[in-house]
Amino acid sequence: MTTHTVTYVTPEEYLAAERLSETRSEYLDGGVYPMTGGTVNHNRITINLILELGTQLRSANCHVHATDLKVRLPDSRKFFYPDVMVICGDLQYHDERSDVILNPDLVVEVLSPSTEAYDRGAKFRAYQTIESLKEYLLVAQDAPVVERYLRNGDGTWKYTLAEGLEGALTLPSVGCTLNLGAVYDKVDFNS
Repeated sequence: MTTHTVTYVTPEEYLAAERLSETRSEYLDGGVYPMTGGTVNHNRITINLILELGTQLRSANCHVHATDLKVRLPDSRKFFYPDVMVICGDLQYHDERSDVILNPDLVVEVLSPSTEAYDRGAKFRAYQTIESLKEYLLVAQDAPVVERYLRNGDGTWKYTLAEGLEGALTLPSVGCTLNLGAVYDKVDFNS
């Protein structure tokens, strides 16, 4: 997370302001943290992930969503905007506005230099409190590298690394396989 002036508010105040805002901010234990703009590579990777997952899940009872929907963690003191998430089965919402999801099965974060440590650390620990979450992916922008954390039956997480444009990664939580060549299609690693 980048350093910005942080405003402290209640969860209700955050949601009311966020729903009127033209910019996006995440909420963490009373703090409102403005989100920075993405890069061309970040955008391409996110779109490629949506296309890959959406195509494979077309006939499944799963929903692929990106960037504009928030996830609320069980304690209501954290709201995040995952880059991509998949929910299988019925969508569960925080309230009647249907813009805050409670039950993702898969969450994907595309790593940025300013957010990588946070996505790997505090944010991942926070995501682990979501009972429905079965997989967490970290997708690099500067090289074809995807890291997967898969929740085991005992609540521990198994780490798997896929790398190289010929690599692939099976996602058991949603019954898909990500081909890294497709995830990184048209991504310029030199930019």
